Amino acid sequence: MSLLDEPALIQIDDLSVTYPGGREALRAITMAVRRGESVVLLGKSGAGKSTLLRCINGLQEPTAGSIRVAGIGRLGENGTWKELRRQTGMVFQLHHLIGRHTALQNVLMGRIGYHSPLRTLFPLPASDVRLAMECLDRVGLADKAMQRADRLSGGERQRVGIARALAQEPRIVLADEPVASLDPATALSILELLDRISREDGLTVIFSLHQIDFACRFGERIIGLAGGEIVFDGMPEELTENPLATIYHGSSTCEAQLDAALNQPQDHKERSLYHAKTMVDLTLDPSSM
Repeated sequence: MSLLDEPALIQIDDLSVTYPGGREALRAITMAVRRGESVVLLGKSGAGKSTLLRCINGLQEPTAGSIRVAGIGRLGENGTWKELRRQTGMVFQLHHLIGRHTALQNVLMGRIGYHSPLRTLFPLPASDVRLAMECLDRVGLADKAMQRADRLSGGERQRVGIARALAQEPRIVLADEPVASLDPATALSILELLDRISREDGLTVIFSLHQIDFACRFGERIIGLAGGEIVFDGMPEELTENPLATIYHGSSTCEAQLDAALNQPQDHKERSLYHAKTMVDLTLDPSSM
């Protein structure tokens, strides 16, 4: 069965979020994400990417609309949030690690959803510790297991965050701007790691990114957001001049996109340079839109 034949794992219908004061963060979002799919939410700051991810994980209550997850049901009904959060790993931009805890202790936080609140007052089972160590090994940090999180580099902390998500044994991983605070080389290594693990484990991954070159390299499908609405939904090769103009209309100059593209391996460079140059041309010469 091809990916296109797979039933939807996540089905979102007419999802809207309006904040107090009347600002609309999302407007009637309708989309489906299939099992094993790698989806990038692309857009400038304030487009609605993070709000959409927060709705999927139950951190933001929608004003209208619905989200259904296969095997769980319509989110918001009895028991659905707990089961969803157990099956959904989150990777945050700023890691959200406890600095005074070791890398291993932070990864073990991913197992809390499998135990009662009372059980978490005591050391977790040896099986959980073994799983956490396996997750650290998969992200290349087994040798840093007993090191405090606040003594790790930014890239290492993000790897611990990925290991914590893996410790949940998730079906879904949501990554909210996971490389926004990292240098280009470290960002590339983190996205390559997420890509490899998601393929090995058959995970459904939804990233929010603003870097065009990374979106085109790591997304099997790209959803462009602008003003809280979906303005593009297609394959990376379909992300050409017109949809980019719509996604980034009014954005400041994106010269950094060219620098990021130049750091790509040769087999990805031509496509990345094309998209980055298009973005720069559009922002320098709005009349071309």
